[in-house]
Amino acid sequence: MVMLVDEVGDELVGAFKNPGLLMGIPLALAGAVFMSLGAQYQHRGVTKVETLSGADAGKGLSMSQLKRLLTRPSWLVGTLMLGLAIVCQLAALSVAPLIVVQPLGAIALVLTTLLNARVSGHAPTRRSIVSICACVGGIFLFVMVAALFATEPEITERQLFTILAILLVVIILLLACWLILRHRMRALFYVTGAGILYGFVATLAKVVIEKVQAGDFTWVTLVCVIALVAAAIAGAYFVQTAYGSGPPDLVIAGLTVVDPMVAVLIGLLVLGEATAAPVWALIAFAVLGLVAAWGVVTLARYHPQVLSESQELPIVRGSSVPADEQ
Repeated sequence: MVMLVDEVGDELVGAFKNPGLLMGIPLALAGAVFMSLGAQYQHRGVTKVETLSGADAGKGLSMSQLKRLLTRPSWLVGTLMLGLAIVCQLAALSVAPLIVVQPLGAIALVLTTLLNARVSGHAPTRRSIVSICACVGGIFLFVMVAALFATEPEITERQLFTILAILLVVIILLLACWLILRHRMRALFYVTGAGILYGFVATLAKVVIEKVQAGDFTWVTLVCVIALVAAAIAGAYFVQTAYGSGPPDLVIAGLTVVDPMVAVLIGLLVLGEATAAPVWALIAFAVLGLVAAWGVVTLARYHPQVLSESQELPIVRGSSVPADEQ
C-alpha cells in the first residue's frame, strides 16, 4: 500500500511540483475576464458596421467593413480588451504548462453568456444552459486531470517542424473551404476555424517564449513567429466574421473549447506534455473533450438568440410591439 502511494506521488508531477501553476492559473483566469469583455464590445462593433453597410457580415467581412471597424469605438475598446487577454495568456504560458493554461479560458463563456443575456435580452434557455454546462464542465474537469500530470519537456526542432507542417495544411484546408463555401458557412464554421488557428497560435507562442527565455532565438524560432502572426490574423478575421452571424457567447464557446482542445492535442501528441499520464487520464481527456465539443454544437443549434433571429423562438422585439402596448 505504501509503495502504491509512493508511485502515485511520483506521477503527480503537475499541480504539486510546479509552483508556476500558482501564478499561471490566476493569470489565465484574468485573461478569460478580458476575453469576455472584449468579445461583447467587438460583437457590438461588428453588428453596428453590418447595419450601416447593409451587407451580411456573416458571409465574410468585406474590405470596406473591415475599414469601418477601425472607426468604431466599441470595436476598438473590445480589441484593447482582447489585447490585455493575450498579455495575460502569454504571461500564464511563460510559467505554466500549455495544457493547463489554455482550457481555463472557458470561464469567459460563463461571463459572456451573462453579459450577452443582459445586453440582448435573450435569457438562456434550459437547452442552452445544459450546453454551456457541458462546455465549461468538460473543460474544467479536463484541467483538473491535466494539472495532475502536465509536464514541460524540452521542445526539439523536429517537433517544431511537425507543428509548422500541420499548421500549413490546416490553413490551406480552411482557406479552400472559405473560398468555395463561404456563402453557405455560418458561425459554427468560423468559430471552429478560429479555434483551430488559435490553438496553434497558443502552442507557437509557448514555443517562442521558451526559446527566448533560454536565449535560443534561431531562424526556426523566427519562422514560428511568422507562422504565429499569420495564424493570428486569419483567426481574427474568422472571429470577426463569426460575430456577424452569431451571438458573442456562441463565438466564445467555440473558441474556449476548440482552441484548448487543439492546443492540448498538440501538447499530447507532438510535444509530449502528458508522458507521465496513466491510461485512465488519457481516456478522461478524450471523454471530457467530446463532452465539451458536444456542448458547442448543441449551443450553436439551440442558442435563444440564434433561434429568435431565425424566427424559431417567438421573442417580442422592439419594433414588433403593437402600438397599444407601447
